[in-house]
Amino acid sequence: MMYVIFRCDCGRAMYSKEGIIQKKCVCGKTFKIKSRRIISKAEDAQLASQKVRELQEEKYGDAFFTTADKI
Repeated sequence: MMYVIFRCDCGRAMYSKEGIIQKKCVCGKTFKIKSRRIISKAEDAQLASQKVRELQEEKYGDAFFTTADKI
């Protein structure tokens, strides 16, 4: 089973199993995966997830978590 990695129009990197027709982004947009430009492919979900994390960090910087009182 292969996974494809692509971006939504909002810029978020996402992945899906190869052969899936539609995907919905957290921004609310639903689109056909076939119409997306495939950035990369991965052999399993763990590798696909890692690649998505790398793409997100490349675009938006490192992710960090904190509590609201520290902002």
